[in-house]
Amino acid sequence: MKMTLRWYGSSFDTVTLKQIRQIPGVTGVISTLYDTSPGEVWSRSRIHALKREIEQAGLSLMGIESVNVHDSIKIGDSDRDVYIDNYIETLKHLGEEDIHLICYNFMPVIDWIRTDLQYPWPDGTSSLYYDRIRFAYFDIKILEREGAEKDYTEEELHKVSELDQVITEKEKDDLIDTIIVKTQGFVNGNIKEGDKEPVVLFKRLLTLYKDINRDILRENMCYFLSAIMPVCEEYRVNMCVHPDDPPFQVLGLPRIVTNEEDIAWFLNAVDNPHNGLTFCAGSLSAGEHNDTRELAKKFAKRTHFIHLRSTAAMPGGNFIESSHLTGRGHLIDLIRIFENENPGLPMRVDHGRMMLGDEDKGYNPGYSFHGRMLALAQVEGMMAVVDDEKKRQIIL
Repeated sequence: MKMTLRWYGSSFDTVTLKQIRQIPGVTGVISTLYDTSPGEVWSRSRIHALKREIEQAGLSLMGIESVNVHDSIKIGDSDRDVYIDNYIETLKHLGEEDIHLICYNFMPVIDWIRTDLQYPWPDGTSSLYYDRIRFAYFDIKILEREGAEKDYTEEELHKVSELDQVITEKEKDDLIDTIIVKTQGFVNGNIKEGDKEPVVLFKRLLTLYKDINRDILRENMCYFLSAIMPVCEEYRVNMCVHPDDPPFQVLGLPRIVTNEEDIAWFLNAVDNPHNGLTFCAGSLSAGEHNDTRELAKKFAKRTHFIHLRSTAAMPGGNFIESSHLTGRGHLIDLIRIFENENPGLPMRVDHGRMMLGDEDKGYNPGYSFHGRMLALAQVEGMMAVVDDEKKRQIIL
């Protein structure tokens, strides 16, 4: 596997290319133009400037994460072809700059979901964390989404009521900031730091999808992929969709990349080798219905990019991002599978713990420096074990 690190650019990341260059084994970064809006055409000159900056630091731009898909494409609005044409133009410019890997997602409104960005471990480090009751509280009491109560059990609704008696205003504000602003701000750009009334803005985004069900969203994804495949073939661009994170339905929204059946559907619906998967072990393992090892065996050949991280399932539907050596990700088994079935893919460790002062550096949520360095060291060790196993098999 090719070891990479996600880099948000010199204007959006306090981790520098000089620091990344010093991490053993890392030869490239995954980046994007973070100040572009969904649907905007990326100019070739800006792509070239990003690539040049990275190469001057002694690294390679190994892929883009993400070229965001405009909501009009996802909901199938009357102007979707305009935004698809813009997307195609961007893909052409990327291909002309010899960039051939695009990680994207087709999640409505919200990307990854966590309720705590620094959940403490006993050793003083912290991880991203999902608390189902706190998310239910956000859904029912803060968003006041119509019909939200139907998505939760009687026991969960009772716990939400109990939480309502003790939760502080600061905790409510933190939930809003964590679930809405941090996700939409630094991932999708729909809502930004400093926006007034983020809940109102978020509810407007939800309204866009009020008539969009699972089948319609699937159809719109198929329409989008079918339209862009010719340019992907021409410029050898691999599109690799990121699984929904977490891989289950939320906020009454359809989510269509959650399990084996979902992945098989979109790969078969547009059966082109340039239509592939970002295998995110962290996202997939957050659903107890998924076995990452079985999914890797089934879809290794159509995987173009790998995110190696792991989660630990906890009682009540909660989960935490665990050590890369433990949890339901089973990362060493995944490395074995991918190195056997589709070797040489670009990989990044995705998230890491906050540790050794990371929390004071202004890093993007989940993207600490020391925490990801530790994760990379753990993964590099696992890769060395797998490489040694393969050599021993050849000798024997």
